This record gives sequence, C-alpha cells and structure tokens, in this order.
Amino acid sequence: MGTTPTPERLSLVLGLAVLMFATIPRYLVGGHDNRLNLILLALAVVAAVAVVQWRLLEAEARRRMPRLLGRLGLCLVAGLAGMGAWHALVTDFIGWELLIAHGATLGLLLHALSLWIKAPR
Repeated sequence: MGTTPTPERLSLVLGLAVLMFATIPRYLVGGHDNRLNLILLALAVVAAVAVVQWRLLEAEARRRMPRLLGRLGLCLVAGLAGMGAWHALVTDFIGWELLIAHGATLGLLLHALSLWIKAPR
C-alpha cells in the first residue's frame, strides 16, 4: 500500500470507469436492475478513487496525463473497431449495447498491454 500514484495507473482507473459506463446500456436493455445498481455503485467508487489519485499526482505527472488519455482514447477506438470486425465476421448482429461493452473491454486491455510493454524504467 506504500506505492505512489502514477499517471499510468490513473489512466487505467479512468479506462475502467469508461468500461463500467459502457456496460450500463447493456444492463438497461437486458432489464438487469440489480446488476445495474451494482455497476453504478462500483462506478461511483472508481470515480472517487480516480479523484483521489489525481489529487495525489505531482505536477510533472499531471502533465503526462493528456498524452496517456489520448492513448487510452485510441485504444478504446481500436477496441471498438476490433470487436466490430470480429462480430461482423463471426457472429450475427448482437446489438450496439453489447458491441460497445465488448469494444471498451478490448480497448482497456489494449491500453493496459501498451503500458506494460512501454513501462517506464
């Protein structure tokens, strides 16, 4: 628990918040009210953690955030495109709400892998 916050961790937390937000339509369409309530509660906790992480970042680390958020955005777009292509080739139309949830999941995974590959020394 003695680790210091980094912009990379904050970008992952923000990506997790985007992913959780992207699953909300899936639960609304499916009528899963209990799961919707749980995801909204978890989203509030993740957002609070992101705010605390931001406040703990040093000024130099905050300056690296726009680049990381741009990278996260590109990964999310690539994830959406990748899942769109995958579902177009392999499955029948699954619905836009499932597509954005799967695309956000793949995008966050791509972002995490890109951070792991280019980890600061």
